[in-house]
Amino acid sequence: MALSPPGEEGKRAARHYHPDAEAGAAAKTPPQTQPLKKALRNRHMQMLAIGGAIGAGLFVGSGSALAKGGPASLIICYLVIGIMILFMCQALAELAVLYPVNGAFFTYIVRFLDPSWGFAIGWEYTFAWLSVLPFELIAASITIDFWRQDIHMGVWVTVFLVVLAATQLFGVRGYGEVEFALSIIKILACVAFIVIGIVINCGAVGKQGYLGAKYWQDPGAFRGGFHGFAKVFTVAAFSFGGTELVGLAAAESDNPRKAIPSASRQVFLRITFFYIVNLLIIGLIVRSDDPRLLSASGSNTKASPFVIAIQDAGIKVLPHIYNGVITIAVISVANACTYGSSRTMQALAAQGMAPSFLAYIDPKGRPLWCVLIQLAVGLLAYVGEVGKTATLMTFEWLLALTGLSFFFVWGSICLAHIRFRYAWKAQGFTLDQIPYKPTCGVYGSWIGLLICVMSLMATFYTNLFPEEGKGPNVESFFKAYLAAPIIFLLYLGWKIRTGNWRLYIPVHEIDLKTGLTDLTLH
Repeated sequence: MALSPPGEEGKRAARHYHPDAEAGAAAKTPPQTQPLKKALRNRHMQMLAIGGAIGAGLFVGSGSALAKGGPASLIICYLVIGIMILFMCQALAELAVLYPVNGAFFTYIVRFLDPSWGFAIGWEYTFAWLSVLPFELIAASITIDFWRQDIHMGVWVTVFLVVLAATQLFGVRGYGEVEFALSIIKILACVAFIVIGIVINCGAVGKQGYLGAKYWQDPGAFRGGFHGFAKVFTVAAFSFGGTELVGLAAAESDNPRKAIPSASRQVFLRITFFYIVNLLIIGLIVRSDDPRLLSASGSNTKASPFVIAIQDAGIKVLPHIYNGVITIAVISVANACTYGSSRTMQALAAQGMAPSFLAYIDPKGRPLWCVLIQLAVGLLAYVGEVGKTATLMTFEWLLALTGLSFFFVWGSICLAHIRFRYAWKAQGFTLDQIPYKPTCGVYGSWIGLLICVMSLMATFYTNLFPEEGKGPNVESFFKAYLAAPIIFLLYLGWKIRTGNWRLYIPVHEIDLKTGLTDLTLH
C-alpha cells in the first residue's frame, strides 16, 4: 500500500508538523550516537503485560481499599479502573505498532497533541519514577522485617541497589529477563492464592468453618458510603501504575507488530483473573473491619490481606512465602523505575527537551547517563531509612510532586489516540491500513479519557475531605494534588520558551510519516 495520502488531502498534509521543529526553537536536537537495542522477545512482552502491574498495590494496597469501602466497592472500583486500563493499553498498542519509536507515549503526545503538553507530561512522568525508586528500596527493606529485625535496613537497601545496578549492566535484555522471572513468580502466587482462598472459604482449613458470603452481610458489602467508595476508586487507580511500560518497551522489541498486539490482549486476562478474582476471594475470607487492614500500605506486609487470610486460617508456612512474593513485587517496581525514567529522559533529550548529554546511548544500547542519574537518586533511600520526622516529611512532599502523574499520562495517551485517528482520516488514510485496531476503536479511548477525569475528581474529593463529616484538609489535598500545578507550570514554561501559544496541532499538520512502520507488510 502507498504511504502517501491520496488526492487533495495529501497536498494539504504535505505541510507535516514535525516535533523536532518546535523543540529546535529552544534547543537543537542532539545526535543519537547509537540506537536502542531491539532485544526484547515476544515472551518478555507477554510477561510485562500480564505480570507488570501485579505488585504491592494488589498484595498490600488492596487491604487498605477493603477497609475503606468494603468488598463490593473493591470489586466495582478495580473493575472500572481495569476497563480504563484495557482501553488505554489497546490505544497505546495501535500507536506502538504503527510507530515503534523511542519514547512511545511521550513522543505520541508531542506529535499528536502539543509539544508543550508532551514536555510537561514527559518530565512529570520522569520525576514520578525518579522519586519512587528510593521509596521502593526502603519498602523492600522493610519487608525483610517480617523475618529479621536485627539487621539494619541500610544493609538491605545496599543489597537491593547493587542488584538493581547489576541488572542495568545487561541493558534492556537484563530488564526483560528479570521482569520475566519476577512476573512468573507473581502470577504463580496469584493462581495459588485463588486455590487457597477457595479452600479457606469452604472451611477445609482453620477454625473459621464455612464462610461463603458471610462477610458481605456482616460487616457488609459497602463501608463509608460514597466517601468510602471514592477512596477505593483512588486506591484502585494507583494500583495499576506502570501498565503503560509495555508501550514504552515497543522501541526495544524485536518484533513490535507481533508482540505489542499480543501483549495488549493479555491485559484483559490480567485484569479479570489476577485482580478481580483475587480481590473477590479477599472480600470473602477477610473481614473489611479487621483493624489490621488500617495499616495496610506499600511495605507493611503484616497488614497484607493475603497474609492476614492465610494466618487466620492457621497455615504456618505460607505467610512467609507470600511475604517473599511481596518483596519480589516491590523489587519489580524498583526495576521498572529505572527503565521508565531512563527511557523517557533519553527521549526528552532526543527531542531537545532535556540536556543533550542525556540523549547518549552507548554501544550496548543503554541510555547510560539516564540510568546513572536514576541510580544516583536511589541513594536517597539511605536518607529516608533514618526515619526522622523531618526527613520523612520531605519524602512525602517529594512524592506529592508526582502523585497524579499516571492519571495525566493515561488520559493523554487516550487523547493522543483520538487526535491520531482524526488526523489519519483527515490526511486520507483508511482504517484498513492500520495493522492493529482496539476492540472498541476510538470510542474506547473516549471512555478511558472519561474514567481518567473521574479518577482525578475522586482524588480531588477524597483528599480535600479525607474524613467524612469534617472540613477540608489543606495539607492532605496538596500532598495529593501538587502534581497538577507542577504540570501546568512545565506546560507554561515550554510555551514561553518556544513562543508557540496554540493549544493543539491542527490535524492536517500532524506528522504521520516519521517513524511509521511499513504498511505494505500489513
